[in-house]
Amino acid sequence: MNTAANMLPDPAPILACTISRDIQNFDLLIDDMELEMGESWGDLTFEDAQEFLTQPDAQSLEFVAIAVNSEDESDLTRITEVIKAATLRQIKVILIADRISPAGLHQLLRLGADDFVPYPLPDGALKEAIERIRKPSAIPMPATPATVTHLHAVPDAAAHAPSFKAKGDRDGVVLPVHGLSGGSGASTFAANLAWELATIEKTNAPRVCLLDFDFQYGSVATYLDLPRKEAVFELLSDTAAADSDAFLQAMLTYGDKLYVLTAPADMLPLDIVTPEDIARIIDMAQSNFDFVIIDMPKTIVAWTETVLSRAHVYFATMDLDLRSAQNVLRLVRALKAETLPHEKLRYILNRAPKFTDLSAKSRVKRMSESLDIRLEVQIPDGGAQVTQANDHGHPLAISAPKNPVRKELQKLARSLFDLNRAVETGRS
Repeated sequence: MNTAANMLPDPAPILACTISRDIQNFDLLIDDMELEMGESWGDLTFEDAQEFLTQPDAQSLEFVAIAVNSEDESDLTRITEVIKAATLRQIKVILIADRISPAGLHQLLRLGADDFVPYPLPDGALKEAIERIRKPSAIPMPATPATVTHLHAVPDAAAHAPSFKAKGDRDGVVLPVHGLSGGSGASTFAANLAWELATIEKTNAPRVCLLDFDFQYGSVATYLDLPRKEAVFELLSDTAAADSDAFLQAMLTYGDKLYVLTAPADMLPLDIVTPEDIARIIDMAQSNFDFVIIDMPKTIVAWTETVLSRAHVYFATMDLDLRSAQNVLRLVRALKAETLPHEKLRYILNRAPKFTDLSAKSRVKRMSESLDIRLEVQIPDGGAQVTQANDHGHPLAISAPKNPVRKELQKLARSLFDLNRAVETGRS
């Protein structure tokens, strides 16, 4: 009997658990967990979870998916204890939230949740969240002598709020930047264009702000080596009570020339703000700055229409590939269906082929003709210098001033500045 028993396969270890008040309220989560984890997952209530996480069996857990809805908001203390217990044992936490208020969601995210997925679960969202938490964390590299020397050459980038008074005496040009595919360089484009505009003249330069509206994966703070302020979440949570002074206090400066509203410190749902909230923020930015650069999320959300309607030019970055072409068609079709101003779109081709690459140049022409669009700006491939500049937190103008990407963005900034100055001269 003992021999036969030993031949039975050991049960598969539990690699993940859902934790909720009642898992039946999250039937889509059950389906997705079965799809992603097979038999290697279990379900716990909040009461059972606190006890289980202290047991040896919990050591095999890769992650827990904590599912909460509006009925749980009155008892967040119990949920926070579960999150603390999981993070204490280095178990990853995915937060599944259904109709949780921004304040409640922020409180849970601050406790150490590694990822957030809204409920009902979008197709593939749980799979993507699991893949993200399974990626090893980047190990910070020690600074090399070359890096240290380079940093001393960077202008003062002390992270402080703007020092000027909010007078509301400007009427800024609104320039959103929207990536039409992952890795199309939208954030790099936005951050570097903003810096080029802010430094375009040594004296009497325009006042430029950069708003990171990607509340989940915004990287402007990383690309400019700026901290993320708690005041950003407070601003987004109650824009109706905010004025221009509060707006400026939520911002940071880079090099005492560029003013930045970073993404929040914690990952937040894109619908944490309404179209009215976004309109108020743009109003405050326009009235205090000459140029307003907005780094948009790739996802189309309820307030995308608000930004598009307020934009003077809406930059859309893309690559020379099929996915970008398909996404252009989808976006234009969606905008036309809602009778939105699709003519404001200005297409930016990233990693454009060199002048001598005739075959690729022919592909660019065919893409432009087949999509019935003009690729007005073609940004060359800047190579490893672009990635290094982003990782070091400096614009290309500082870290690689002769890079071809920087030169193209410098020309674009000059044309935008000259056009705006001509318009202002005509008005006066």
